[in-house]
Order: sequence, then C-alpha cells, then structure tokens
Amino acid sequence: MGAGEFVSVSSQADTERADLDIERKAIQHDAAAESAELRDIYIGRGLDPELATQVAKQLMAHDALGAHARDDIGITEALTARPLQAACVSSISFALGGTAPLISSILFPREVSLVIAAVSLAILASLGALAARLGGAPIMRGAARVLIWGALAMGITTAVGILFSTLP
Repeated sequence: MGAGEFVSVSSQADTERADLDIERKAIQHDAAAESAELRDIYIGRGLDPELATQVAKQLMAHDALGAHARDDIGITEALTARPLQAACVSSISFALGGTAPLISSILFPREVSLVIAAVSLAILASLGALAARLGGAPIMRGAARVLIWGALAMGITTAVGILFSTLP
C-alpha cells in the first residue's frame, strides 16, 4: 500500500514540478502577460481592476513564481505533494486497519468470514462517522457512504474470489 501511494503521489509531484517549470518559463519570456494573468485572476476574485493591477505588480516583483504557483495553478506549500509522507501514512493506516479483523479471526476462528466482515464494516462506518464529524459534515451521511462503498468492495472481492476459486 505504501509503495502504491508513493508512486501515485510521486506522479503528482512530477506534475506539480512540470507545471512550475511552465510558469517559470512563461514569466521569463513574457512577464507582462503573466502579470496581466494574475490581474485577471484577482479581478475574478472580486478586486477592482486598479487594485488587482497593483497587487499583481507587487506580487510579480516580490515572488512571481510563488504568486503564479498559488493563484494560477493552485500549488501551495501546505498542499504540495509529499510522496514519502503519503507512503508512510498509507502503510501505517493499512497496518492499523488490519489489526481488528486479524484479532477477530483469532478470537472467532469458526465464524472467521462473517466476523471479519461484520467487524470491518462496523469499523468502516465508525471511521466514516469520525471523518464526517471532524470535517463538520453530517455524521450519518459520512458513515453510510463509507459503509456502503466498503460493503460493495467486500462483495465484489468475495464474488471474484468465489469465481476464481480453485477449491472444490
């Protein structure tokens, strides 16, 4: 899981770097057009044209690439892709997420499939509710969404397992 996350977020980081290179070259070749582009962005956000022009000029003089990264293409330091961090969090989450079903299978070896499914779905619903609560969204909607998609994923995985099973 961590390796997949690392590859995925690394691709995102590559795209961000490529976008920044494009902006850097555009600023070098036509700073006036890039300043006008910023001005238009600020006008679109509600500034009057005179103030938008002044803000664009000052930001271009201070940190043109940073202004374009943030306001033109949406790249900020806080939201930039961090592949290693994403890989670590994904790996830890995956390991922690597997502990409850593992413990359930040890405690209830005879009903392992049913117990693992029930425990996993209960945890998914709880995590969906927690995420919704922390995000200020409706708790039941968050719980239901994660529960439904989790159950669907389990069902499809089970069906594929049965379909390709080599057991008699």
